[in-house]
Amino acid sequence: MKLRIVTLAAVALSALSLAACGQKEGSADKAGEAGVLNLYTARHYDADQKLYDLFAQKTGIDVKRIEGKPDELIARMKAEGANSPADVFIAADAGALWRAQDAGLFQAADSDRLNQTIPANLRAPDGQWFGFSRRARVVAYDPAKVKPEEIDDYAKLATPRFKGKLCVRSGDNVYNLSLVGALIEAWGPERAQQWVEGVVANLARPPEGGDRDQIRAVAAGVCEVALTNSYYFIRMASGDDAGDRQIAQKLTLGFPSLDGQGSHVNISGGGLAAHAPNRENAVKFLEFLASPEAQAIVTQSNFEFPAVADAAPAEAVAPYAGFKANPMSVARYGVLQAQAQSMISAAGWR
Repeated sequence: MKLRIVTLAAVALSALSLAACGQKEGSADKAGEAGVLNLYTARHYDADQKLYDLFAQKTGIDVKRIEGKPDELIARMKAEGANSPADVFIAADAGALWRAQDAGLFQAADSDRLNQTIPANLRAPDGQWFGFSRRARVVAYDPAKVKPEEIDDYAKLATPRFKGKLCVRSGDNVYNLSLVGALIEAWGPERAQQWVEGVVANLARPPEGGDRDQIRAVAAGVCEVALTNSYYFIRMASGDDAGDRQIAQKLTLGFPSLDGQGSHVNISGGGLAAHAPNRENAVKFLEFLASPEAQAIVTQSNFEFPAVADAAPAEAVAPYAGFKANPMSVARYGVLQAQAQSMISAAGWR
């Protein structure tokens, strides 16, 4: 997913396009319905259907979902205004959740259960959105060429040691924007800008493809180390594709630290829409996402780390789940994403 600058005309076109053909599982209805939840979601994982099915089974509430890219859904909700049928908005990045919040599209859920279950650094301070799964932005590397101590800190990725040996996807990808936002928060803009420039200087090739393409490039010898979200590597190592499993077996997943405080963590999460017609159902759904059953589906089906502290990771995820996670509030990423984008563009990280 990419953070895009869109014109007013493009926003209007996106909203109309979504209204015409972006609906899944039936259409959203503004009128409140006892057995309905209208979900606007920018997550597109097979695991999510299992969540919807289980929620419907447990509550009798039918999930009517509309899917789209985060900025398109935000534009749609803004265009709908007080008439929006959206009950819950979900996105796979804390920055996207912040943009929805900044646009006034959330309201506080006022849920003691969520406030007690979801760690404070994985949710908005005012209860407008909550993280329900975690993914670490870490590195896949070739252990035959790279020593663990050479990638144990994010700062080292931008040093001359990796000149021409680093693979990473496009700079305007939301995962990279949130990472750079975290660096700005931790280091300040001057040092973060130097890091971004160092990453560009170290690129083995122009950015292309997604995280799994970067992992494959390491295995092919194009580069020695690649930035990736943790679940992509774990999915390749544990999935049905024999070729991907062989690739993952050649490599190691490393967890750099940010100033000794642990690895950068992002979230998937969601919040209660500002004009939710089915408010009670929406809060039930958000609380369900923090339940042991839902957390199990997230980690078992999509290889993400649970957000709830005492939730057990899936067998394939467990070997990596003991990593030290940076305690920084994920709510800071969105605030700093525009500055991160400016730095990335200035450095030529395409």
